[in-house]
Amino acid sequence: MAGNSQRRNRRTSNKKGATVGSGGQRRKGLEGKGPTPKAENRKGHKAFRVSNAMTRNAAKRKPVARRGGKGQSEMVVGRNPVFEALRDGVPASTLYVQQFIDNDERVREALNLATGRGNINIMEAPRPELDRMTNNLNHQGLVLQVPPYEYAHPEDLAATAYDHHEEPLIVALDGITDPRNLGAVVRSVAAFGGHGVVVPERRAAGMTAGAWKTSAGTAARTPVARATNLTRCLEAYQKAGLAVVGLAADGDHEVHELEALSGPVVIVVGSEGKGLSRLVGETCDFLVRIPMPGGAESLNAGVAAGVVLYEAARRRMGTSL
Repeated sequence: MAGNSQRRNRRTSNKKGATVGSGGQRRKGLEGKGPTPKAENRKGHKAFRVSNAMTRNAAKRKPVARRGGKGQSEMVVGRNPVFEALRDGVPASTLYVQQFIDNDERVREALNLATGRGNINIMEAPRPELDRMTNNLNHQGLVLQVPPYEYAHPEDLAATAYDHHEEPLIVALDGITDPRNLGAVVRSVAAFGGHGVVVPERRAAGMTAGAWKTSAGTAARTPVARATNLTRCLEAYQKAGLAVVGLAADGDHEVHELEALSGPVVIVVGSEGKGLSRLVGETCDFLVRIPMPGGAESLNAGVAAGVVLYEAARRRMGTSL
């Protein structure tokens, strides 16, 4: 009897309970899902990736920007070079003046400029000391010490643009070794509203006194970042939602045809002779060419960057440029 009772209990416990009503869920399921989400809220849309990148970069931003390292200190020697460096706003920490120097017009002008800045030390030194400092260069009694340049971090260029609710416009230089070309690119980036320049850490021009002079003072407000590996830097920009556009004589697109220039973009400029390196070229999302009806084979880096930056600025501001 006990066994029969247990079997009946098991059968009873296996029976389904009362069916619960839908509670109106089916009716709600038939209702519409509302208006189409905004582009920045739709997965797979370019605006969604850019919005996510802005959020990630804003979260990673710190009150003090990361640095890309320091350059090397530099000496500018000679009366005319020192005067021109001071006149053109090249940063300087100390002006060394030879004892008993002939006080000509250039010396007086250099001293007046250094004094007027208010943050440059002026020190007298005997000629043998200046000879030692300059490795016996013809210093003519004037030596200007330029402090190491503080490079930005490549990620900070895009992050700063996003912080200001702007789409990044950055120029990366591949194989540019002439500081004057770097200075010219910095000047073009400043002129067309760009957010900075990226240079490789090795085998590339850095922010020397020559680059500062060519930038015509714009280097004071246009950051230059230094990348340990340019290819990996470009890949990081791609993950952050930026298009990477390389300049190449045999590019698939002409510069005025490329819609990508109206959005977040890195423009990569190679050397005048060799162009883009293989790995950098393969990393680019687009390769564009600049039409040259005059038949020139290539443009120097400063001019080429200026042409593409103009087109990017024109697209961003409409046709008013």
